[in-house]
Amino acid sequence: MAGLDHVVHCTSNFEGLRTTMTQIGFTLTPPAEHPFGTGNSLVQLDGFFLEFLHLPNPHLVPKREEGQFGFAAFNADYMKDGGEGVSMLVFESADASAEQARFIEEGLDTYKTFDFSRLAKQPDGEEVTVGFSLAFATHADMPKVAYFYCQQHAPEYFWKPEYQRHANTAVAIGEVAMVAAQPLHYEAFLATLSQGETVVSADNMVRIRTPRGAVAMYSPGAFETAYGFPAPSLDGGPVLAGYRIEVENREVALNQLDDAHVSWRETPSGHAIGPDVASGAVMAFSEVF
Repeated sequence: MAGLDHVVHCTSNFEGLRTTMTQIGFTLTPPAEHPFGTGNSLVQLDGFFLEFLHLPNPHLVPKREEGQFGFAAFNADYMKDGGEGVSMLVFESADASAEQARFIEEGLDTYKTFDFSRLAKQPDGEEVTVGFSLAFATHADMPKVAYFYCQQHAPEYFWKPEYQRHANTAVAIGEVAMVAAQPLHYEAFLATLSQGETVVSADNMVRIRTPRGAVAMYSPGAFETAYGFPAPSLDGGPVLAGYRIEVENREVALNQLDDAHVSWRETPSGHAIGPDVASGAVMAFSEVF
């Protein structure tokens, strides 16, 4: 069973989002660029990270080839006309090729594994190379969502304690939230994809627990109840709508928002900031359960 590894969160205002995230108490990694046109900056938590993605070099985005998924092309399409929000949900992996073979065996739509590397700046300023292998899966009903398992080849260069200390006391991922008109319809797919344990199965919500965080698919009404903001449009099928981050001290996290003059709403488990602040997604916070 694999834990959650990260989310890909696309933004049309990369520097603006980085500034806002810093103001509300996150430590971000220095901006980095991929050799295929995209660029990112990360918020590292305990074994999980938020990947804020943008498109600094669209001319480098390769065309999709037969049998390949096309990470950069998918996200470039997602960001067309200023589109932003969570585009991809990612699970950790020790062997991306084995995951891709499992997808085939279990009948999931999958693609060739994808290997790449990039430079990463260390806290002391040194630049090192980090490498990844990705195994992708998709669902025909979800053209705006993609999934992959991520194998890291140099984790000692990637995870750094200095990047995991946050003024808002953020420490872990609690949940990644999806929205669908009929969540129960996708329970089997999500359980197979994640190999997680289904802990809630109902018409308005399915929640699957992994060793690191949960995946929850809500009906629109159930999402608004849980996250405090209306669900996004489902015109293009189910979507990734946001996520909930666990903090050690909610009062400190709220003070960070207030000091930055960022509006927030109460939720049943804590509080949340809306898509207008968090580049198309709802970002929720709760104290560590």
